[in-house]
Amino acid sequence: MAGIYIHVPFCKQACHYCDFHFSTQLDSQPQLVGAICRELILQKDYLAGDEIETIYFGGGTPSLLNEWELRSIMDTLYSNYNIVGMPEITLEANPDDLSFAALSQLKGSGINRLSIGIQSFDDSALNFLNRSHTSSDAQNSFYVARQLGFTNISIDLIFAIPGQSHAQWVKNIHEAVALAPEHISCYSLTIEEKTVFGNWQKRGKLLPETDEVAATQMETMMNLLDSAGYEQYEISNFAKPGFYSQHNRHYWKQKKYLGIGPGAHSYNLASRQFNRPNNWLYIKSINEGTIPFEIETLTRANKINEYIMTSLRMISGCNIDFLKSNYQFDILAESSPILNEFVANRLLHVTNRHLVLTPKGKLMADKIAVDLFVEE
Repeated sequence: MAGIYIHVPFCKQACHYCDFHFSTQLDSQPQLVGAICRELILQKDYLAGDEIETIYFGGGTPSLLNEWELRSIMDTLYSNYNIVGMPEITLEANPDDLSFAALSQLKGSGINRLSIGIQSFDDSALNFLNRSHTSSDAQNSFYVARQLGFTNISIDLIFAIPGQSHAQWVKNIHEAVALAPEHISCYSLTIEEKTVFGNWQKRGKLLPETDEVAATQMETMMNLLDSAGYEQYEISNFAKPGFYSQHNRHYWKQKKYLGIGPGAHSYNLASRQFNRPNNWLYIKSINEGTIPFEIETLTRANKINEYIMTSLRMISGCNIDFLKSNYQFDILAESSPILNEFVANRLLHVTNRHLVLTPKGKLMADKIAVDLFVEE
């Protein structure tokens, strides 16, 4: 089983924190959609005929696609790939794009999972982030989606926003829970260098929240969502039973996936490749029958380290026997001193041949993973 990711690199306006590849120049969208369809045909052998169980439209803002553009992509997918009978098909959307008519079109096109980028229910925070919607837009879009029969909805929230009080963050969580989405993704605001916030930080105009504040807000989030019946199946992702993001689990469980569009990444177990993040180069190259990508052949150490990083983020943890059988790496023997230290400090524990992070360990998951990395 494999997944396909479609990158739609367009946004109506640039969020101050975003460093994904996108453009606010929408005039080339029809040409780029045509190139996406052509790349799907050019890449149809990349997954070696594996069944496709998940399709994910990310961006950028895929909810900017019109009905014809979305149907063109879907028709190309079904004409060239072996797609299972009931695939998970997710589309990321901004609340202000989700009118009744737009949601009706999405429903009719086969989208069966929505990921709504709410980010905050506080209008002052949304303005600070330079989002294009209001809190009222967010709630209305959710209610209309429910009215039209969407039964698998995820929403995104951001915490550790400078100036946001702890009480405001708690209120955000309560408002999210009140909507009762099937899935909630929560991310700490990260200040990236090549963004508006990155520029503000250089000029002393923006001071990021401290690690202590971020950790406190994360702990609160974990406790409140657990009480509301959401399972933290991955560090940043919470779901009601039966509603894990199947597509994202391809990334975390080392399954194959194909990325289509400028800036998209692919993985076939042996190597990673990524399309260069330039819209016009992408369109020109695809129209000439070539894909503008770079490739990275993964070493044994790369594969071990990637598995450690991704698996530790999951509720199931890092499978000791998987490392042994696939990479001949005995992590208990090779990393005994640091593992003993982590266990003693109650950062992780060993359960059923898996290394599993404790709630305290989840607050520093990336550091723990890096400390367990192997060298080339």
